[in-house]
Amino acid sequence: MVDKSKFELINVRVFDGNRISSTDRVIIDGDIIGTDPMGATVIDCQGGILLPGLIDCHVHCRRPENLKQFAHWGVTTALDMGSWPQDLRQEIRQHALDHHLTEVWTAGIPATTPGSGHSRIPGLPEEALLANTEQAAVGFVADRIADDSSYIKVIADIPGPSHELLSALTKAAHKHGRYIVAHATTSATYAMAQEAGIDLLTHAPLDAPLAHAAVAKFAVDARVMIPTLRMMQGLARAGQNHGRDYSYANARDSVSALHSAGVAIFAGTDANSGPESPVPHGEGIHSELELLVDAGLSNVEALRAATVEPAKYFKMTDRGAIEPGRRADLVLLAKDPIQDICATRSIRRVWCRGVELRR
Repeated sequence: MVDKSKFELINVRVFDGNRISSTDRVIIDGDIIGTDPMGATVIDCQGGILLPGLIDCHVHCRRPENLKQFAHWGVTTALDMGSWPQDLRQEIRQHALDHHLTEVWTAGIPATTPGSGHSRIPGLPEEALLANTEQAAVGFVADRIADDSSYIKVIADIPGPSHELLSALTKAAHKHGRYIVAHATTSATYAMAQEAGIDLLTHAPLDAPLAHAAVAKFAVDARVMIPTLRMMQGLARAGQNHGRDYSYANARDSVSALHSAGVAIFAGTDANSGPESPVPHGEGIHSELELLVDAGLSNVEALRAATVEPAKYFKMTDRGAIEPGRRADLVLLAKDPIQDICATRSIRRVWCRGVELRR
């Protein structure tokens, strides 16, 4: 008897996190990768390359429709870095479950202070605007935990949160077993975030490349960078149009220096539909991988930055690799991305939790 939820992918080459195998087979058994082909429908992959579903480590998911865009381009997990209200987050989560689409983890509401640049974001909830006190930090983190936030997000900006507030937010996040992520786009705000012990810094400095001491501290402290290079290209252009001394080269050179120092770098796009520097949901991850390679990562390292490494860091033990028992989040390519990173765009088929997306 044929099991309609079981598929045997044959004549397929699998990316194992380091290399691409010779011809292999993979069993999709319901929503996980299985081992028993009995009753499976056979799918001939014609020598295609199979990747784990891609992980975009910085997005802004504002509508359920964004999930289809992510999945279409092979992004099966997305880390949202700022979303509200809670009802929208729940709607997006349920839509993903109901339609076998991209799963979104989220920080919920980000932290900033009154008078900061981000405090003027339209619709930003009042609870995002913190006083520069430890009490405010403790209360904010407790509220995010109650909202089931996966990690805590803070905006390191000038003007913005003080060193004391950044440190208190970090301490409170760690007390609850959560990582803390900081938005930082200049060398000064990078220094603030580093001094406060922030775990992950997203974006890259545009005003100057990171100094040697900052790079060395990054490596010693085992911090993580999510550079969002495609976004940095857009922000550099926008800043120059407003008379700011911004250069994309500073962001790229910072990534190169951190990579050379052995710092973990994850792929994230800052996918958004905003007017200043929009980045398309889903498609942006492929541009990001290309820019990471341009900044010095090898093709394998770039692929790991969107699969194995973030899955391991965020303790996503059910994804990030093609192994029995893991989620059947899979992307079938026509071409080999180890030979040419642009081949990640050659998508033939995508499966989210074992269900193939209609593309």
